[in-house]
Parts: sequence; C-alpha cells; structure tokens
Amino acid sequence: MRERRAAREWAVQLLFQLDFNPTDLGTAFGDFWGKKKASTRARTFTESLVEGVDANRATIDGKIQNYADNWDLKRMAAVDRNIIRLAMYEMLFRDDIPPIVTINEAVDLAKAFSGFQSGKFVNGILDRARKDIARPARTPLTSPLSGSPINERTRSRPVGKSAEEE
Repeated sequence: MRERRAAREWAVQLLFQLDFNPTDLGTAFGDFWGKKKASTRARTFTESLVEGVDANRATIDGKIQNYADNWDLKRMAAVDRNIIRLAMYEMLFRDDIPPIVTINEAVDLAKAFSGFQSGKFVNGILDRARKDIARPARTPLTSPLSGSPINERTRSRPVGKSAEEE
C-alpha cells in the first residue's frame, strides 16, 4: 500500500500545480514524471486520480462547497483544497476504494503537507460528505484489480481461492 500513498502524494502535487498553472494533462504529466522515479502501476494510479478529478471538477467543487460551511473554495489553503478534491473524487467516483480509507489517507496527506489543523479541517469536510454517500464506508463495492462487483460470498473468500476450492 505504500505505492498507493506515494501515488496520492503525487496526485496532490499535480493537482496543486494544475490549480495554479493550468495546462493540458499530457504536458503536466510529461513534466512531472520527468523528475520522478515511479513504477508503471503507481504512475497509472496517479494519472487516473488526476484525470478523474479534472474530468469531474465542477461536480467535486460543488460538493465541497456544500460541505464546507462558511468557507469559500478559493479561500481554502490550496493544498487543503486539492487534497479534499482528490478525496471527494475517490469517494464519489471510485467504488474500489472504501471511503474510510480515502478519508484516512486525506487526513494523513493534510497533516504531512499542510499541518495538524489542516488534518482536522479535511476530516470534518470529508466525514460530512461520507455520511451522504450511499455505499459501505469500510468496504469497496468493486474489486480494485478486476473492477468486478464484490458480493458477500466473494468478500470473505481468501484472495486467489475460487468457490470450488473452499
């Protein structure tokens, strides 16, 4: 899971950069990866997150504004704003990532990149949003590897075992 943490950190860095210097994603990715060593898997995950936030930014920003009482999106610290955007994208559009995992990762990112108080701020907004999401908070709805729906029968099966092997 360390690889996904690094990918989220890179996604926040890219989103921050794009927030202040809008450019096409291909150029942003090319410039960014020229300076980093990352596995293909980490790069793919990072780019999918950034592309998802970019494609759904209006929806994501609207949701954030709904949950951020008395905070204008533009007045939020840029790092916090982009961490929340990333997490909101994961909670709204990525069924393979449980919302609780997303919130924990976002809080850790906020503490690392912004500060302890930012962790509380990010947690408050995301926890309010999580309560309105109609899916399990602690389990994914789809497999991160196959994208297939997860049901109760397959959820309890050890990885790599088929129903016939049990």
